[in-house]
Amino acid sequence: MKKYNRITPAGTRDLLFEECSTRRAVEQTIKKVFMERGFNEVLTPSLEYYDVFSTPSAGIPAEQMYKLTDSRGRILALRPDSTMPIARLTATRLQDAVYPLRLFYTQHVYCNNPGLTGRSDDTVQAGVELLGAGGRRADLDVMTTAVEALGQCIPDFRLELGHAGYFKRLARKLEAGEEATEEIRACIESKNYPALGELLDRLPQNETVEAMRRLPRLFGGVEVLDEAAKLFPDPASRETLEYLRRMYSDLSRMGLSDKLIIDLGLVQRNDYYTDLIFQGYTTGSGEAVLSGGRYDNLLAEYGAPMPAVGFAINVDELTKITLSQKKPQGRRVEVLVHGVDGYETAALDHAARLMEEGLCCENSVLETEEEALSYAKKRKIPRVDLASDEIKTINLQ
Repeated sequence: MKKYNRITPAGTRDLLFEECSTRRAVEQTIKKVFMERGFNEVLTPSLEYYDVFSTPSAGIPAEQMYKLTDSRGRILALRPDSTMPIARLTATRLQDAVYPLRLFYTQHVYCNNPGLTGRSDDTVQAGVELLGAGGRRADLDVMTTAVEALGQCIPDFRLELGHAGYFKRLARKLEAGEEATEEIRACIESKNYPALGELLDRLPQNETVEAMRRLPRLFGGVEVLDEAAKLFPDPASRETLEYLRRMYSDLSRMGLSDKLIIDLGLVQRNDYYTDLIFQGYTTGSGEAVLSGGRYDNLLAEYGAPMPAVGFAINVDELTKITLSQKKPQGRRVEVLVHGVDGYETAALDHAARLMEEGLCCENSVLETEEEALSYAKKRKIPRVDLASDEIKTINLQ
């Protein structure tokens, strides 16, 4: 039998050195933005009961979850999403909290992505949830938090705005069946026009089918809303378009017009989104680095009905982008302290004093001065302090 003791499972990888320090720096940057805006940190278990993610609006196929059983045979799942566990947490431990409630998290999510080469199954996400507040004020609050968090990490990004209601209304009118509807959704999400056309050609042709065919092409500036008004003439759709227009206008007044795109073909996997949805993209990444929206019905499925809006940032993707832009985070060792024989504790004391002064310092564990100097040269450490009766400094650069 083949042993797998020298490789990581598919969809996972090890992080080394600068990758670790860069990811921690990205996490801290995002966390600082969240805390400055009044959000409080929560963490949910990596292991949850499968039922947490099997609610009617979850939208996560069972085959995409990593599942196992506990000692009593109950089905567990590694957390594939952070919003649903936070909904569970809110409905149980935070019943008596003062609302609106501002929560944020930084934690791993696990999702099986068969056939999607390069997509990680183990991803770190950082996000916020604003619970118990509906309307434009709350949406603007969360969206500006998203803009600030992304901007602190990568100034070059764009934000796509959409609305979950469009696809859902059209899908109900199509009456194409659950499986076919999901195939259509996936084609619209990926903007796979040929495959979408094939699927729609099998249905009786009418205005709804034609509107669905046009949906993935409805992206751009505010002119998209005028075009959409002709395809979706019902009052509810017009109201939605006006809401998107107002959000676009509000964000533009904040100097974000060059970063905004309206995309009415933005149809995310999660069925719990009800209204405004948005995604963030940046150069150097082929997938969304941020996604979120309003989900006013989800909390009711956990026994605590209330409006809510939030988003999640893919920390791992931001880390890769930061590294590719040659903006390493973290510090290099500035001083190697080596104690000659009998002066090991003196070296430790000297190293402690240097660290108190703010220097990044490493204590030598090598046996001789020659070995310590050779090591410092290979590691490109610019300075070696030799501790004996006195401290002798050797500058290598």
